[in-house]
Formats: sequence, C-alpha cells, structure tokens
Amino acid sequence: MKETSLTSSAMARETLEAPSRVAALLGADRAEIAALTRRLRAQPPPFAITVARGSSDHAAGYGRYLLESMLGLVTASAAPSVVTHYKAKLDCAGALAIAVSQSGASPDLCATLEALKAGGAYALSLVNVPDSPLARLADVVQPLHAGAETSVAATKSFICALAALARLVAEWREDRSLLAALDALPDRLAAAARADWSAALPILTDAQAMVVVARGRAFPIAQEIALKFKETCQVQAEPFSAAEFMHGPVALIEPRYPVLVLAIEDETLAGVCAATEALAAKGAHMIVASTSIQARALAHTALSLPAPLHPALDPILAVQAFYGLADRLAQARGLDADRPRHLRKVTLTV
Repeated sequence: MKETSLTSSAMARETLEAPSRVAALLGADRAEIAALTRRLRAQPPPFAITVARGSSDHAAGYGRYLLESMLGLVTASAAPSVVTHYKAKLDCAGALAIAVSQSGASPDLCATLEALKAGGAYALSLVNVPDSPLARLADVVQPLHAGAETSVAATKSFICALAALARLVAEWREDRSLLAALDALPDRLAAAARADWSAALPILTDAQAMVVVARGRAFPIAQEIALKFKETCQVQAEPFSAAEFMHGPVALIEPRYPVLVLAIEDETLAGVCAATEALAAKGAHMIVASTSIQARALAHTALSLPAPLHPALDPILAVQAFYGLADRLAQARGLDADRPRHLRKVTLTV
C-alpha cells in the first residue's frame, strides 16, 4: 500500500495532549472524589456494574480489573439491550453503577443508567461533556477534562478515562503507593508518547489480519489497540487473553502471522511469556511491547516502553506508546486515521 502525504493528523496531535490532559484531570475535582470515596468506604457497595460502549467500554474493563484485583469488588458490564429491548427491571440495591462515555449522549447508555438507579444503584458518570444527558442522570460526575477531541478515534479521552478510574480506586483504598505513582503519570505518559514503535511497520503495513495478546489489567488495553487497528488501519485485529488464545484461536497461527503482545511486568508476566514462546514456536511473528528482558528476548520485533511506574498504571503507558504506531501505520496503508470509513465521532445507539 502506498504512503500518503499526511504529516500531522488530529489523532497524532490529540495523542500528544494526553499527558497534560491527565495532569489537569488529576488536579481537578479533588473534593468531589474525596467525598465520593468517603461514602464508598462508609457504605461499601455489594458489587459494581459498568455502563459503556466501544473505547469507553474498554476503559470500563480496565476499571473492572482494578476494582476486583485491588478492592475485591465484583464488577460486571451492563448489557444495555436488557433494558432498552427486553425492558427488564434490575435489582441492584446499594450497587455502584459507573458510566463511562466521551459524549454522554447515547440513548441506550442513558436508559441503562436510569434503570440501574431505579433499581437502587448509586451512579457515577465519567464523561468528557459534563452537561451531557448521562452526566445529568448521575449522583456524582467526574469530568474527564480531555478537551475537545476531533479525531473519530478516541485517544486522549480514553487515557483520561483510565486515569480517572485509577484515581477512583487509589483514593477509595487510600493507596499511597498508587497515589504517588499517579502524580508521576503525566511525565511518564510523555515519555511513552516518545516511544518509537516503527519497527513494527514492515510487518504490519501489508497485514490483513493479526491478534493482540495480553492478560489481566493489560487485556482491556489489548482490546482497545485491536479496535484502533481496525478503525484507523483497516486491519482485522482481534484481542485475546494470553490464556484464552491457546484454547482454540491458536488455530489461526501460520508462518509469519503477526501477533502483538503486551507483556506488562506484573503477576501475569510469566504466563504471557509462556504464551509468547509457544506462539513463536508455531511460526507466528512475535511483536512484543515490554520492559521485561525475559519477554523482549522472545520477540522477533521488540517495541520499547518507558520504565515501569506502577503495575496498575503501566498498561496506560502501553496504549500511549501505541497511538503513534496506529497513526503511522494508517499513513503507510494510504488511509486517513482521522476519518475512518463508515464511522463518525458520536454513535447514538438505542
């Protein structure tokens, strides 16, 4: 595919804004978050439920991993059609409902959050438009402070949603280590934005299909990366857990099949490395993004990441590093990352 003359897409510019936008987010709404987390500690919810679609649902999935792994709070993702089409009444007395959205305008998300509140849930909305319908339905609103985002592909708003969820959990459990790491997150995101993933371009420029593999808190990031490959680069990229991929999808592997692995240095690293080694033995071309010497040694193509910050935050650094590759790969494939075909910025589903 031919190179285009694109030099500075809105996606690329907005990606570079993410560190400063996260800094603004972390400096804002401190009293409101403190009040919310005091309430949550005083009245612990029996479970949590997230309300989101698309990139925001991937952010909510990251939040689920934090809530479950760091607070022990069972968390599920709401299925909006249960409310909008099946008209179910939901019994969720005392639960925490977390809605995540860029626009806060989609009717099905609003209907779902309204139904959860009617069933007894306490509602928190994380939105980039503070006066949106989804925000007005919530008991507490956490603005994302991402600023206007013109590229169809969400970047800075997605990263701000991840940071907002990490801050919620850090404040809730009064985790000094995580709170200190959050203070350093903007600078580390700036370092991640400078990561050069161009070594993957020769492998991916003509690729028609690939998989993105991760595990644990990095898995929702793999889901988001796969989505971005699809929408900006028209590559049929599918995300899989490193464990789940070995059960059936491994049949996809053939010589030189591209596999992008996110190998974060946390409790899942050994399993991810084992999967990477097994896939390499089956002929896949392993593109590995990691700071781990062990993981990088298994790569055919190794991609750099900044030094680890905190196991809960390192997945955010990985997606920041990835966005530059998505923009450059779209150009290499003759595409405009800002204008994916068939898509628009706000999708209103019912």
